[in-house]
Amino acid sequence: MTARAPAILYSGSFDPLTNGHLDVARRACTLAERVVVAIGIHSSKTPLFSTEERAAMIRDVLGPVAADHGVGLEVVTFSGLAVDAARQAGATLIARGLRDGTDFDYEIQMSSMNETMAPDIQTVFLPPTPAVRPITATLVRQIAQMGGDVSAFVPAAVAERLRARFPRPPR
Repeated sequence: MTARAPAILYSGSFDPLTNGHLDVARRACTLAERVVVAIGIHSSKTPLFSTEERAAMIRDVLGPVAADHGVGLEVVTFSGLAVDAARQAGATLIARGLRDGTDFDYEIQMSSMNETMAPDIQTVFLPPTPAVRPITATLVRQIAQMGGDVSAFVPAAVAERLRARFPRPPR
């Protein structure tokens, strides 16, 4: 058996946490002793859920997944560079999900820049399973805002929060 890294950082906005995020996080749990989910805070974006709500969803959904894999889970926030957040968390790996070629083009550029800034931190690309590959948080938000059922795209706890935020209009 290959030794696990001490920690892996998985960063994103997680607004909301989707089944695609869950799939990538589950894979990250096999690579490190501790998974650090880092919620990016950007002053130019107005999230649907507060940082505290997103952190609670991540803990609720990913906590049992991490426990099943025998790894620790930590949820943090950051507003700067992912490599700095990784250093602060003691992570030697950064997990990035790749859905398609567009993601690859962007992520390969970012990983190259990160490697220049932090050669001791490696980026690991984790493709999601085909069933969750097309899911994006942006599309989930749009569907929920229009009264659609997002239960196939997000964990049950997240679907409940979205239903509370956007009650379905009577038909």
